Amino acid sequence: MAMTTHVDIVSAEEEIFSGTAEMVFAPAEMGEVGIAPRHTQMITRLKAGEIRLQNGNEEQTFFVSGGILEVQPHVVTVLADTAIRAHDLDEAEAIKAKEKAEQALQDKTSDMEYARAQSELIEAAAQLRLIEKLRKAKK
Repeated sequence: MAMTTHVDIVSAEEEIFSGTAEMVFAPAEMGEVGIAPRHTQMITRLKAGEIRLQNGNEEQTFFVSGGILEVQPHVVTVLADTAIRAHDLDEAEAIKAKEKAEQALQDKTSDMEYARAQSELIEAAAQLRLIEKLRKAKK
């Protein structure tokens, strides 16, 4: 039996996942990180992207809009601003959010609005990349 680590994925609204995984992949700001059981302790910021949990040939995928990844030897915790199971992503909503953010970038009236629009555009683009990746994987 393969070694596993406990994984908790929590958003501001709810707990999305609590279970075990043999391997965890996350979009850290410095690049994608892979976490195996008994990984050294680490805390890093996450950027928008996918969290993948592997158990043998099974893989579960989640979208996070950013947040914090905490790694302990036997526990991995993802504290996300927003976390969604990948199969629950809505492509039409993501396209609409991307278009809205692009329009806000053009119509900016302050630096704060520009930064918010830029963040929303990054999040929507990451959602669309994950949707496209999942679509290709089904074929």
